[in-house]
Amino acid sequence: MTWQQRLHNHGMTNTAEAAWHKILTTAGEPRRQEESPLAAPFAELVLVAHAEPLLRPLYPWTGMWELHFSRCTDIRHTWDVPYIGTLGEGRYYVEGPSRNSPRIAETDSAQAAVAMVIDRLPPLRPGLHRQCRGTGCLREDAGRQVERLKTGPSRAWSGS
Repeated sequence: MTWQQRLHNHGMTNTAEAAWHKILTTAGEPRRQEESPLAAPFAELVLVAHAEPLLRPLYPWTGMWELHFSRCTDIRHTWDVPYIGTLGEGRYYVEGPSRNSPRIAETDSAQAAVAMVIDRLPPLRPGLHRQCRGTGCLREDAGRQVERLKTGPSRAWSGS
């Protein structure tokens, strides 16, 4: 049984939770016959990002050893949250929110990179937005939860 079938059986299809599950179970796996030196730092980044309550409601997606976050589970992901890329030797960069945006910073820790994204989260308003057709948008209750966590006293990481 594939991971998609297991998630479907548990009612977790096309959700941020399902996407996090997939990324957590596949992060760090070699993508070719040879092991990439970026696999281990990328796996660490995924674990650190998933541990952050402010990022968990967002839909994660990956490509080119980058971890992106979207308010939409549809294929047309939102490009309004910075993303984190993996460099060699355990370094990370933060860019975004779009590909045209300049690099925000480079850092030696996944925790610092995640903190930079948290500090730059846009206001996550519930409901529809122009990039999403509405079927997989961040729901109102999740939007309220993210805003409450973002403004509350118990942020997991502080500063950049």
